Amino acid sequence: MITLKELTTPSQLKEFVKFPFQLYKNEPNWVPPIIADELESMDPKKNPVFKNAEARYFLALKDGKAVGRICAIINHIEIKEQGKPKMRFGWFDTIDDIEVTKSLLNKVEEIGHQHQLEYMEGPVGFSNMEKAGLLVEGFEHKNTMITWYNYPYYKKHFETLGFETASEWVEYKIKIDPPEKQNPKVKKFADIIAKRYNLTPLQFHSSADIKPYVDEMFGLLNKTYDKLETFVPIQQYQIDHYKEKYIKYIHPDFIKCIKDESGALVAFAITMPSFTEALKKANGRLFPFGFYHLLRAKKKNDRASFYLIGVDPEYQNKGVTAVIFQMMQDLFNQRGITDVETNPELASNKAIQQMWNNYDHELHKRRRTYRKDIQ
Repeated sequence: MITLKELTTPSQLKEFVKFPFQLYKNEPNWVPPIIADELESMDPKKNPVFKNAEARYFLALKDGKAVGRICAIINHIEIKEQGKPKMRFGWFDTIDDIEVTKSLLNKVEEIGHQHQLEYMEGPVGFSNMEKAGLLVEGFEHKNTMITWYNYPYYKKHFETLGFETASEWVEYKIKIDPPEKQNPKVKKFADIIAKRYNLTPLQFHSSADIKPYVDEMFGLLNKTYDKLETFVPIQQYQIDHYKEKYIKYIHPDFIKCIKDESGALVAFAITMPSFTEALKKANGRLFPFGFYHLLRAKKKNDRASFYLIGVDPEYQNKGVTAVIFQMMQDLFNQRGITDVETNPELASNKAIQQMWNNYDHELHKRRRTYRKDIQ
């Protein structure tokens, strides 16, 4: 018999966060999150997203043993301001038992029905700044710190239960050539575009240098993606939260910005050294050795991950991406980075995917969210 237990206390939420550690303990491609970070993201006192969102957490039990989990989410901005009557769900994990999956999803549907919502979709986070998408291709690759991993049978469970694809994301692996192997025409083109539009690159030397531009970066992010069907605008309180919490951890070399002749920001890219292997070694804990592994990955690494890219729509078809990528190329060469992995990009977002055409690239993962009408 399957029963659902709603989790509300800090110790219960720790059960929720630690369930995947049990489920994936023998899966070499699962990369665990930091437990403390997960718990903090679920704390309404610490995560400002809960000013406009609410969440409920459930653990599925079978014969007294945890066999699945799910988070039911309501994002009020999405519903009230964007007119999307959507019930979100995320942090979904289960054993290979479709009855467990059914019981978890039925609970989400029940909550959606209570709130007069019309459909449910997931897996997604509280907002667009969290992880999203069920892995449907690329199970032989490790997940990055900004994505989820799951077993192949998840897809079958959703489709058997009548869920349909809502959105699809793709991820790429990109090889970074050393300077002597690069096509000189690419750099020449970037120089021509920079000169044509009088573009100026910004170089940062410290977190203090970056902070004055953070609001503008997120504003540009909203402009870049606001036409995409799944996008929920990033609120100022979220920007303030990310500014205080994360910017100090990103090396200034890995943030590249371009402004136009008026001084307005027209493009930016944030990359990070890859923390995949470090997180695997940390196994969810910063102490006693997790900090060491993460710090080492930050300082010495031949792999990187793209995190955020924003380009003003007015400049997206003018070659400005060539300028920002030439800046990133130079950085990667200076730091000995040979492999880069992109964050998930909507499959329909062809403008972003065209960025990789000048590189040796491979589409190696595909993700989907699944949708079903609420009865």
